Amino acid sequence: MSVLLETSAGDITIDLFVKEAPKCCENFLKLCKIKYYNYSPIYNVQPNFSFQTGDPIGPESKDSDGGSSIWGMPEGATKRTTLPEKKAFIPEFSKKRKHGDRGTVSMATTSSKVNPDERLAGSQFIVTLGDNIEQLDGKAAIFGEVVEGFDALEKINTAFVDQRGRPLQDIRVLHTVVLDDPYDDPSGLLEPPSSPMPSAEQRATVRIAYDEVLEEKNDAEQMEILRREREARAQALTLELIGDLPFADVTPPEQILFVCKLNPVTRDEDLELIFSRFGKILSCEVIRDRKTGDSLQYAFIEFGSKEDCERAYFKMQGVLIDDHRIHVDFSQSVSKLSNDWRSTTNSKTARSKGGFGGIDSLEKRRQYRGAEGGRDRGDNYDYVFDKEERRRRGERDDRDLDRESEVNKARSRSPKRRDLHETDRDRHDGRTERHQDESRRRRSRERYSDDRGHRSRR
Repeated sequence: MSVLLETSAGDITIDLFVKEAPKCCENFLKLCKIKYYNYSPIYNVQPNFSFQTGDPIGPESKDSDGGSSIWGMPEGATKRTTLPEKKAFIPEFSKKRKHGDRGTVSMATTSSKVNPDERLAGSQFIVTLGDNIEQLDGKAAIFGEVVEGFDALEKINTAFVDQRGRPLQDIRVLHTVVLDDPYDDPSGLLEPPSSPMPSAEQRATVRIAYDEVLEEKNDAEQMEILRREREARAQALTLELIGDLPFADVTPPEQILFVCKLNPVTRDEDLELIFSRFGKILSCEVIRDRKTGDSLQYAFIEFGSKEDCERAYFKMQGVLIDDHRIHVDFSQSVSKLSNDWRSTTNSKTARSKGGFGGIDSLEKRRQYRGAEGGRDRGDNYDYVFDKEERRRRGERDDRDLDRESEVNKARSRSPKRRDLHETDRDRHDGRTERHQDESRRRRSRERYSDDRGHRSRR
């Protein structure tokens, strides 16, 4: 006895074990005959394990009653049972049949509320997607096996699913065709003349239709924006790794104002005088060309507080300065911070001032301005060495530099010392030679005296 399931993933042919599980096979065949499974969603897909279907509306819908056996006489349009007392039945469990092969088909069961040791089945069934699924033995009642359509099983097995196992794009049982039916129809069973259309409840459960073509958005402008964002992120991470920035997500200071569209003749002093009425100004710099010294017509003004900067932003937008209507905005540059970071990190006194490289004003970018949390680095974190080890290495490097400086100074004086040493050595050698000459003359006189005495005695 066989049944053909036409699914959106492909056709699946199931052979039924009529002798081992006659009641399960009859229930399945008759539900297929009345087109009960048409447009049923395939849900609870567990890769290399199993998938489940058989609830015609779907377990996530509030209109679903979980499915009914054929003896509950489900109504055609709503799929609801008309005999609730016969909604479930007691399936057969064969001791010989195990979930050993891929494609084993079994009825999903649940414990009876009256007798916990008894298990009941309705319309839902399970198909295994792997071999030796021993966890289902004794819990799911085997009644058939897949003989054709393993490519469809593979598509279901590799489908993208959410955390509950439901495919992101619907996989549905579209039609059921009974190839051979040895059972008599239950009294009152009505076979529809053709496959019914999906009900409103079934259509309401569609997430992404199985026949919907998913096209990637190829908006050139949007893709360029994404590319630039990724490139900027990669560059920021590179600067963090080589030590030019304390961290990639460093945010620009909120008290620095960016001013552009300036007149080339506008000077630093002019801007500082105009903007000083909003508060104390720490620095005001018109950016100029390095070679020619000509103004590039934009500037950065650093205020003493964020509130003063905000007042200047709201008041100075579009103001006329030297016949040019300026544009102001909050600075998005971190070049000043990176310069401070590099200089203070290399100084000896920076380590005792706290913060990143001695700069307490550095702040990590937050998604929400009021949020104070975030994944900040720990106190001992660094790329290779922790802060204490870097401090010790820095001190050793300083001592080595001092020692090398002393050696260089000593070497610069070494030629004079060598001259002195050579002079002393020459003097010592001269005294030694004179002493040896005197010794030789003394020994010669002694030998001469001895010879004269010896001749006189003879």
